[in-house]
Order: sequence, then C-alpha cells, then structure tokens
Amino acid sequence: HATPFGKAFIATTPRGICSFAFLESTEIDEPLAVLHKKWPHALTHENRQRTLAVIKNMFGEEKKLNRPVSLHVSGTNFQISVWKALLQIPPATVVSYSQVATAIGHPDSARAVGLAVGANPVAFLIPCHRVIQQSGKLGGYHWGETRKQAIHAWESARHEEPQP
Repeated sequence: HATPFGKAFIATTPRGICSFAFLESTEIDEPLAVLHKKWPHALTHENRQRTLAVIKNMFGEEKKLNRPVSLHVSGTNFQISVWKALLQIPPATVVSYSQVATAIGHPDSARAVGLAVGANPVAFLIPCHRVIQQSGKLGGYHWGETRKQAIHAWESARHEEPQP
C-alpha cells in the first residue's frame, strides 16, 4: 500500500498486526519471506481491503478506529520490554538508546537496546524511529536515514501545538 513514506507491506492476524515494513521497490518477496520465517505454520492470503483500512488509520487518512490498534508480535523478554518502552515515547519526541536502556532498568545495555530496536517487526507502529544516537544524530534506520528524517518531520508537523 502507499504511505506518506513510500510503499509498505503489512500483515495481520486475527489478534493484530504482525508485520509492517517499508518497501524499497514494489516487490514483496523479502517481507513475505520474513513473515513466513517468523510464522512458518501460518496460512496466508491477501486481503487488500482489510490492510488498506489499517494503513489509512495508521497514517490518519481515515477516522480513527473506536479501539486501539492491536499488535501481534513475539520476541524475547528483553525485546518486549524495549518495544513497550518505545510505545511510551510521545510522537514528535526522540530519546537515545541509553535513555531507553535506563527506562527499562538496564542502564548499561544501550547496544542490546539497539539490537532490540532493529528486531522490531512492526516498525512505525512500535516507533523505533524515535530513538536516536546519544550525540543527537539520527543514527541508522532499516529503511534509510532519509525516510527516518521524513517521519520525524511528518510527526512534528502533525503534533505542533496550535497557536492562540
């Protein structure tokens, strides 16, 4: 589906969104292979109407659902704790990897936090783009620094306080 940041692949289960990835081309082979590796016994079928509704909700093109978006992800206990911490970062806000490490009670684990951030299967929904380097540089992003910068600008524009 089209998003403000390019084409994206999204997969859902009855329990929630299990995969979200920006695409570098129109090919979905790579995210589909990742999905099948993560969920080897799952039966998959295309439901563009369902996934389009989720995409429109994610990017504010449609009225918000009457309930929060559900995620269906799995990871190690450490990864889950990092992902929960990322969900607490407000839109248009950034924190460092070491701040996330401190928030989850592992202040010396900034590198491990970086690995957990990189393993996020539903990037953008679990906002790994809000984590930057201690120096203030944007740092890496699986889908490129330009896209990460565009997401930051988009969030900032959408969450500006109205002027009196």
